[in-house]
Amino acid sequence: MKVVIVGPGAIGLLLYGLLSRSKEDIWLLDKTSERASRLKKGGLKIEGLTSMKLQSPKIVSDPGEVSDAGLWIICAKSYDTKNVVKTIAGSLAQDAFVFSLQNGVGNAELLAEEFGARKVLVGVTNMGATLVEEGVVRHSGEGETIAGRLDGSMGAELRDLRELFQKSRLPIKISKDVTGVLWSKLVINAGINALSALTRMSNGRIVQFDGSRRIFREAITEAVKVAKRKRIKLIYDDPIAKAESVCEATSENISSMLADVLKKRKTEIDFLNGVIVRQGESLGIKTPINAILVDLVKTLESGYSYQVL
Repeated sequence: MKVVIVGPGAIGLLLYGLLSRSKEDIWLLDKTSERASRLKKGGLKIEGLTSMKLQSPKIVSDPGEVSDAGLWIICAKSYDTKNVVKTIAGSLAQDAFVFSLQNGVGNAELLAEEFGARKVLVGVTNMGATLVEEGVVRHSGEGETIAGRLDGSMGAELRDLRELFQKSRLPIKISKDVTGVLWSKLVINAGINALSALTRMSNGRIVQFDGSRRIFREAITEAVKVAKRKRIKLIYDDPIAKAESVCEATSENISSMLADVLKKRKTEIDFLNGVIVRQGESLGIKTPINAILVDLVKTLESGYSYQVL
């Protein structure tokens, strides 16, 4: 099976290397032709828990060159999902599937609007990856990937996905309630990502101070209230305790949002805390802490050029 990984960021590059162990035909799709050429020439490197060097990786910038792919794994930033849809729409084979492995909530719905719900798989991964520099990624955490469909239905394509991961020696679970899984991760990220980006501290540090820990817990509490009103079953009995354990387990890691802020890039705040705020408004639930986090992160983004160092 030919597999295309869309987006050569931290998770995209890590997946390319790890899935290459399956001996399947794995490709990378980059939206930037210049970067694709540099990566193809310079090769890829994975360090940390996995050590790999991949010379002459199979990477293209034109989706038409890989239009015979049976699976497209979307690892692009959430704010780029609409552009991804436009880019690959004309190259998606009739029997191909797309698998959203992105941060936040809402990406699968955007993909389904264009390709139809039956062609869209969605999941979350607990693997940790940090982009050290272009073409170099640090494998910083091992963990399970959970995949499914928003409507809970099964199918041969999910079995194929599981087989691909198993061949690559990667743990994967197929879930009939992937919405609960997505929201469970969203609830945890609501406490970690924005706060770490604003304080510029690693995951473990944000729960070591009274002030940041209070904000952390309140943001999660608001997110849980929204999830419960939507009758979404979270996979953790105590989301705050789970989020704190995640911070401890990844104490030296920096969140993806902090990584974006440090490089003065656009963040995924609209698909994380922004989801909590918008859903809360529609349900009549107040989410003041998440609203403040959204406003502060957006201000930070808009004011990169005005920052005093």
